[in-house]
Amino acid sequence: MVENYSRITAKALREAMDDGDELAIVDFREEGAFAPAHLLHACNIPLSRLELEIRDLVPRQATRIIATDNGGGLAARGVARLRALGYTNVALFANGVEAWRDAGYEVFSGFNVPSKAFGEYVEHAYGTPSVSAEELRNMLAGPDPVVVLDSRPMDEFRNMNIPTATCCPGGELVYRVHDLAPSPDTTVIVNCAGRTRSIIGAQSLINAGIPNRVAALRNGTMGWHLAGLELERGKERLAPDPSAAGLEVARACAGVVAARFEVPIVREIPPAPERTTYVFDVRHPYEFEAGHLKGSRLAPGGQLVQATDRYAAVRGARIFLVDDTGVRAVMTAHWLRQMNWDASVLEGALTRGPLETGPAVPEPATSKTATPVDVPTVGPEGIEGAVVVDFADSRRYAEGHIPGAWFAIRARLATAHLPEADRYVFTSPDGRLARLAAADFGRPVAVLEGGTEAWVGPLERGALHMADTPDDVWLKPYEQDGTVEENMQAYLDWETGLVQQLNRDDTTRFWSRLD
Repeated sequence: MVENYSRITAKALREAMDDGDELAIVDFREEGAFAPAHLLHACNIPLSRLELEIRDLVPRQATRIIATDNGGGLAARGVARLRALGYTNVALFANGVEAWRDAGYEVFSGFNVPSKAFGEYVEHAYGTPSVSAEELRNMLAGPDPVVVLDSRPMDEFRNMNIPTATCCPGGELVYRVHDLAPSPDTTVIVNCAGRTRSIIGAQSLINAGIPNRVAALRNGTMGWHLAGLELERGKERLAPDPSAAGLEVARACAGVVAARFEVPIVREIPPAPERTTYVFDVRHPYEFEAGHLKGSRLAPGGQLVQATDRYAAVRGARIFLVDDTGVRAVMTAHWLRQMNWDASVLEGALTRGPLETGPAVPEPATSKTATPVDVPTVGPEGIEGAVVVDFADSRRYAEGHIPGAWFAIRARLATAHLPEADRYVFTSPDGRLARLAAADFGRPVAVLEGGTEAWVGPLERGALHMADTPDDVWLKPYEQDGTVEENMQAYLDWETGLVQQLNRDDTTRFWSRLD
């Protein structure tokens, strides 16, 4: 019963944030429900996906965890499930958002907020230079050399990019820039969709001491669009691997940064069973899949800084960063340390012992107390006559699902508006979430072998057959209802307002080195 769970008040939680011990605040709502209002340091792990994500985000089962939501009982269910999964130090912060607000503390909206706020802090602290869309347009039309580096991953670059830009994700900038702008007379402009990765990327190059003029594109591709300028779409210009000469300069730059920001560089991970330890490989995904350290997780450096809460939920944990040359690890670590993470570079890890290949797909966490449910699987022929239920997120479901399949959310499966049927077949992109949902169902059900990714027939597109409210995905400004331009401007205003919110909140203390 919920009454038997340990509970915590807003005041006690606020004190816990400053006591120096490890702490994970987990909000169990769906992503789209979480985004409008939450605690700054809450990590969003939807109850629907708990078994798939908890081991990566909170790997140590003795970690102090505070479970929260905004009412509705998800946090209480989350406490019960965490305990069943073997987590031993879990407390309930009931009605978290409202209780936090009622106690006079700051509530935040948006996603990846600590990282976004850090980007705004960096611009204020370092005075990161920037140029407007109109200024960049004139620079590109002028006689002087200009290189535009887009600090987002390729999937975002492909969606829309500044004309002439090259995709060079943020953690790669110092590693690859020396061949892209070999002359000190070339101006380097860094952009992203909005602000954070532009600022962090430009300041990374400045911190590394490259001789070029460097600036962020103010407000990124959104600012370019709002200025009435045309974006390119469908391009795939990826920054090449560095030459030997470029790598030599990059190593020297990283050495300067490591010394200035006192980045620890270690050969081995010191044992500390009482502490949470994350090992992140900050290279490009194709490099990770070609060979990575066993037990490490892919976390490309720019994305790790941009969305730290997507990778690490435990405040006070240790982070060890891995790459092949040390450049990307150092540049990532120097930002994480300024965000008050205990971050170090694990040197030479990829040269010792055998490496694993391919993407790392962890097995779902399993209950220590519940009896395993044996769920049958079927091939494509097995869906004939059954109601197919798809547990992909609503964005992916709309992009393509098995014809006639219904969209549902696992955590609300008991109240989903599904048609009555004698037989159901559950699916999800790779089948893992579908199997977990089937174990919850309590009615005759099978799981599609291999999930929707194994389906070879035609797909149906659109938000059709919705058995639940699609509040599971946080929508980007250009995906939301309403005028795109108004949504973009509202998003940019939200980002620039985060510094003032941080000052009111007083639970976060970033630092900078201006010498």
